[in-house]
Amino acid sequence: GSNPYHSTMLRFLHFSDVHLSAAPFGWKLRDTFSKRLVGYTNLTLLGRAKRFRRNERIVDAMIADAKRKNFDAMLFSGDATMLAFEREFEHAARRLGVNDPALPPAIAVPGNHDYYTRRAASAGYFETHFAAWQQGIRIGDSPYPFARKIGHAWIIGLNSSYHPFFNWNASGVVGKSQLERLKQLCAKLDPGPRILVTHYPLRNAKGRIEIRSHRLLDQYAALTAAVECKISLWLHGHIHAPFVLQPTPGIPFPVICAGSCTQTHRMAHNEYELDGHTLRMQRRVFDLATGTFRDAKTFTFELS
Repeated sequence: GSNPYHSTMLRFLHFSDVHLSAAPFGWKLRDTFSKRLVGYTNLTLLGRAKRFRRNERIVDAMIADAKRKNFDAMLFSGDATMLAFEREFEHAARRLGVNDPALPPAIAVPGNHDYYTRRAASAGYFETHFAAWQQGIRIGDSPYPFARKIGHAWIIGLNSSYHPFFNWNASGVVGKSQLERLKQLCAKLDPGPRILVTHYPLRNAKGRIEIRSHRLLDQYAALTAAVECKISLWLHGHIHAPFVLQPTPGIPFPVICAGSCTQTHRMAHNEYELDGHTLRMQRRVFDLATGTFRDAKTFTFELS
């Protein structure tokens, strides 16, 4: 942990949007009037289930890799489930090895699918089943944000998901009070690179703001807070195709989307090596023929 003699080389695995599912779901009558019906239609009639049909095989290969490679931490940026049924959370937590002592420490935040219904959000299914991946220091008793020191770096989990009123809405929001707590939390952290893990992006792959129904609604406030908090790197998911945004005058830190780990034709996750303040990123993509991951693009950044 914070041993001063700890090597400054850290290795992280970053993955997102696994969308694990577990039928039978345990439908209740109220579910047919909720967003779940939209999601279920999407899943069965509009081909979403087909696009994620290999997700367990892919997750198993990634977790086996993680055990072999001896990472310092795993970073999960949300969407463990499809429809936020409690059975799905139990299944996802087990499949991802949330309480497996053979895995390195992990930091996880929920995605919009994990807060798919108001009940799933208010019952805290994600927070209950992923509790082992949400250890850290906090402000008061609010679950988010939280910070955990890994080697010389701080990993900060920020929740950008909520349950919107309209069923077709997939937007996110951090909220004023959470951003206020983020500033208070960051003021307490000692020096070292600060890596923010959230579900929602600031921009899309072209560096543009996403459409309203899919974007982080308070992204200006979130960006302002991140700059004030001296965030060195913003990691996220939500958009299923992976991409990297280099720092710009407007967004002074790299923003990296892991993409979906399990969606067919995407199937990617990232490995990072953080040497002091130099970050090397290796994208890994799943090869269906061999059932293993292979190296794809690499990027290098200097973190502030």
